[in-house]
Amino acid sequence: MNRRLVFLVFVLAGCLAGLTTAIAAGAADAKARMRERVAEIDRLKIAGNVGENNRGFLEVRKPADNAAAVVAAENKDRTELFSDTASRTGSTSDAVGRSFAKQIASASAPGVWIQGQDGEWRQKR
Repeated sequence: MNRRLVFLVFVLAGCLAGLTTAIAAGAADAKARMRERVAEIDRLKIAGNVGENNRGFLEVRKPADNAAAVVAAENKDRTELFSDTASRTGSTSDAVGRSFAKQIASASAPGVWIQGQDGEWRQKR
């Protein structure tokens, strides 16, 4: 009985270690895809097509030919990144996203649409 329990614990530990590695690799892939989209997202932001909401995600503000697809891909990767960060830090995905939103808002160029903590949209000055 003890041998089975010890074996089961080792199997579960190995599975958890593999899962953690897979999640970390997924977050690294998400970061790489996000880096590839930076120029396109910046272009859409400057044109006023997309803005940064207060939860750390992009939102389409004025439809453009590829804005919805770019926003969907970016938000999928941000979701993965927020989840990974939350699991590593003991936080929640929502808290990580809101913190990310604050960082993005402060680093954004003038004219970019930003959703404030009050929910109101403003162009950054």
